Amino acid sequence: KASPLPVVADIHFDYRLAIESAKNGAAKIRINPGNIGGEDKVKAVADICKERGIPIRVGVNSGSIDRKLVEQYGGVCAENMTLSALNAVKMLEDADFGDIVISIKSSSPRLTIETYRILSQKCDYPLHVGVTEAGTLREGMIKSAVGIGALLAEGIGDTIRVSLTGDPVDEVRAGISILKALDLRKGGITFVSCPTCGRTEVPLIELASEVEKRICDLPYDLKVAIMGCVVNGPGEAREADIGLAGGKGEFLLFKKGKTIRRLPAETAVDDFVEEVIKLGKESTI
Repeated sequence: KASPLPVVADIHFDYRLAIESAKNGAAKIRINPGNIGGEDKVKAVADICKERGIPIRVGVNSGSIDRKLVEQYGGVCAENMTLSALNAVKMLEDADFGDIVISIKSSSPRLTIETYRILSQKCDYPLHVGVTEAGTLREGMIKSAVGIGALLAEGIGDTIRVSLTGDPVDEVRAGISILKALDLRKGGITFVSCPTCGRTEVPLIELASEVEKRICDLPYDLKVAIMGCVVNGPGEAREADIGLAGGKGEFLLFKKGKTIRRLPAETAVDDFVEEVIKLGKESTI
């Protein structure tokens, strides 16, 4: 009742918790085929969810595959992860339940990609995509971008989850960035900056970090560039809606590759952020 967002009950081991969650307002139930129990328990969950119009996610995790499947294949692999998911789906279908979503995750991006590719060829249910136990912020974002990004680029996946050991807000930001990088989501700031070179005449790393921090949560659908020199900066970032190129003692403000005016170094960041906000407001009129 207190959550502003739908709550998904993530259930392991005790199917009765899934039943109680369904009775108490859960918007979706996730069951783990590796530990939820046999067909009778899955049917009990399916019955209450069907009665209340609640979808079920069959959530396979490489760390909790049924021991018999692991022994059958000599370890965890894409084939037995897929089979684990499809066996659970069959139980739900036998219980006359079809409002199903499937996820099939590993902490290995390679195994995750391979498994989803196989699964996508074997069923038409919506797929929830993610790399589980990806790690802390730096490592986890890289693994998630590789695993989720590769699948989405192939048209595989309907919803995503970035799993990080950290603030859930960072998970959401990373997920949005992955979608925007693939042009699957519009809105919000797209930030680009150059990697620095011998022509760089300003403290670009600090400058870019400061600007990104101040504009990253703005709602405007703009591509913003921070470039390290005035020689190639505006030209290389001509696709940006607005950008800032650093020079000795002053900066160039440019839009779509064309120089608009010069900004003094002392106030360049403040002036630029104001220009970004101004352009954003104009673009929404």
